Order: sequence, then structure tokens, then C-alpha cells
Amino acid sequence: MKEELIVSGRMNDLVDPNLHIWHWPIPLYLFLGGMAAGILCLAALYYMQGKEDKYRTAVRITPFLAPLLLVLGLLALFIDLRHKLYFWQLYTNIKFQSPMSWGAWTLMVITPVSFIWCALNIKELFPKWDWKFRWLKFLDEFFTKYKKALAWVMLIFGIILGIYTGILLSAFNARPLWNTSILGPLFLASGISAGAAATLILSKNSEERTHFARIDLVFLGVELFLIIHMFMGFLASTQVQIDAARMFLGGEFTTSFWIFVVFMGMIIPALLEIMELRKYHIPAVIPALLVIFGSLMLRFIIVHAGQASRWLY
Repeated sequence: MKEELIVSGRMNDLVDPNLHIWHWPIPLYLFLGGMAAGILCLAALYYMQGKEDKYRTAVRITPFLAPLLLVLGLLALFIDLRHKLYFWQLYTNIKFQSPMSWGAWTLMVITPVSFIWCALNIKELFPKWDWKFRWLKFLDEFFTKYKKALAWVMLIFGIILGIYTGILLSAFNARPLWNTSILGPLFLASGISAGAAATLILSKNSEERTHFARIDLVFLGVELFLIIHMFMGFLASTQVQIDAARMFLGGEFTTSFWIFVVFMGMIIPALLEIMELRKYHIPAVIPALLVIFGSLMLRFIIVHAGQASRWLY
């Protein structure tokens, strides 16, 4: 009887351990960038619809969070870099086939645009602020004149940024869990949901809160649909992707994902928002914080689980 021995260590975690090269800064960056993208997309969309007075918080107030979120996200990304002094080389060329190149240039555009948008609305926070310098007044008048064009740039690059946070992962074919086109739309929907939740927290207008509670409900539904669709696609695919799905369907990530992301981050806030819309007294901050928490946990769990999924055959 012929006997073949194949020694590869593939099934032995002590010999071939799971490699986790992306730690907490990456999922934090993906969350902060996605939430900033959602905030800016909503602000630009309602401004272009001529509803900046009706939804004042979403268009003029909530966007002040975006530059802070983007700067913190870039700081987290910088912390994760191995060769920090060479980050500038990302901007010496453009590689259209590289998600990281797309992300670098998108951030180069969206970050200053978010600062300009906040500068144009600074009087919302400081109504008695007096422009003491002529050049500041000139810049204000110049960008106000082209504010609609600025809004278009903010909307387009906000959408690109939101989708990019998922495509950055899905481009890694070696990780079966990440190798799905669903991650881009899922992370975009999650970012917009978190952006709507931020407006729910900051707004003092009941009509605006009601509207953004409805918006949040829609995108929570979209997220649930995409998650179900993602797992259905995995289970109908190759064995490695079936194994990746099983990590969430009875495996090591089942409890954390379904409790923190789906139950606490989607189902509970959705039920609370429905109760609020039906005139029950529910503090808007509770479902909004749960949505933001779920959005954060989605990135952390997907990034961590993706590095544990691998090709074994």
C-alpha cells in the first residue's frame, strides 16, 4: 500500500499561526473615515436640495465633526505605518489599480474640503465673530460663491471614501472573508447610518430628528440586507468562503458579531427609533450611540476575522 505524507503545517496553528498584521489603528481609521464620509455626504446632499435651513444641524453643524474624525483617522493610519517618514511617497504617483492609492488621494481632497465647508459655516458656532482681516473675508466670499460646486466635490469624494473603506479590504484575495464586493456598499451604508446618528445626537429640532431617525432606519435595513446577502454568497461559494462564513455562524466570532453589531448596533436602535417615531418618549441619544457603537464594532470584527480566514487547500 502506497502512503503519501504531506507536511505543510497548514492545519497546525502552532506551526502556521494566524498572522495579524493590522491591529486597532486600521479598523479605527476605517470607522472614523466612514463616519466622516457619511456626515459629509448627507450635508452636501441636503445643501444641494436647498434644505440647509430645514435641516440646519445636518448641513451646518454636524460637518464640524468631519475634519476632527478625518484627522484622528489619519493619525491612527500614521501610527500603523512601519516606515512613517516615507508616507509622502504615496503622493508621487497615482495607481488606479491600487485601493490604497485611491484612498490616499481621496483623503487629500476630502480633508481640506471638509475644513473649507466648516469655515463657511463657522458663524453658526460663533454668530458674533467679526472678520478682522480682508483676506479672510475675500476667501469667505469666494468659496460661498462656489459653494454648490464644493458640495458636489464633497458628495462625490464622500461616496468614494465611504466605499473605499470596504474596497481596501475586499481587494485582498488571500483573505476569503474580505474577498467580497459587498464590503464596499456595506461600509458606505454603515458610515451614512453613523453620520445620521451623529445628527440625531446634535440636533435640537424635533422635525429634523424625526427625519434623520427615518433615514437611519432605512440604512440600518440596508446594512442588514447586505450582511444577509454577504453570508448567502459565502455559503453558496467555495469551501474556503463557506469556512469564512462559519466563523460567524457557530464559530469564534458568532457571539461578538451577532450581539455587538447586529443586535446592539442595528436591531435594538431600529426598534427604539420606531418607538420614537410612534411618539413614545425615547431619548434620541440612546439609539444614536448604539448605531455608532455597532458601526465601530463592525469594522473591528471584520478586520480581525478577515485576518483569521485563509486558504487551506
